[in-house]
This record gives sequence, C-alpha cells and structure tokens, in this order.
Amino acid sequence: MIDYTGLTVRDFRSRKAFYRRALAPIGYESIMELPAALTGHGDVAGFGAPPKPDFWIAGSEPNVPPVHVVFRVASCALVDAFYKAAMAAGGRDHGAPGVRPHYHANYYGAFVLDPDGHNIEAVCHDAT
Repeated sequence: MIDYTGLTVRDFRSRKAFYRRALAPIGYESIMELPAALTGHGDVAGFGAPPKPDFWIAGSEPNVPPVHVVFRVASCALVDAFYKAAMAAGGRDHGAPGVRPHYHANYYGAFVLDPDGHNIEAVCHDAT
C-alpha cells in the first residue's frame, strides 16, 4: 500500500496554488508546508484529505519524464469537478471526463497536464 507520493515542480508558489484549486473539489486540502531551511533542498507542500497529506510537491526542477498521478474519487461528478477546477487553475486538457472502456467498463476518468507537464488524473471506477 502506498503511503504518499509526490513530484517536483518548477515554480513552487504558483504550482501550490494550482494544486490547491485543482484538488479542492475532490476533498484535498493543503495540510502541511515545510521550508527549504528545514528540508535541506527546497520548499515542500503536502496535500490530502485531512488529517494526513499523501500527495506532495517540492520546488525544484520538474521530474523528467513527467509523472502520472491518479486520484481515486467516489463519483463521476467529482471527476467532472476536478477537471473543471484543474482547467480553470491553468491545467491543459489531456483527456476530458468520460468512460475509458479500454481500461474497464466502468472506468470514468479525466486527465489534465499541470503547468510542468505532469499528467494528473481523477478516476471513478463505478461509472454510474
């Protein structure tokens, strides 16, 4: 079981704002921040459903190749809300909300590229 994951981003402040807006509809909040003075390498921010962060961003050169992170949500409406919020926050379309039957019959997902090119997805496995 994965406890947390993360990625590196070029402009920490603007990416923190992007993720704050993009992940809010799925119940994620900015839970913790640690400054470079404490981490020894760069500022970091942890997002998650309170009380624990499980998705982290760190200010540095972005991962190469870009990372694909998928957030599982409880409804197709949350996938739609994520997509709308992420696009409004400055994401780029990488696959509008919809059923992806090539994965499985009920796979409903949406894909957005963050400003650094990371593929951020929300998925519901019960497309009803």
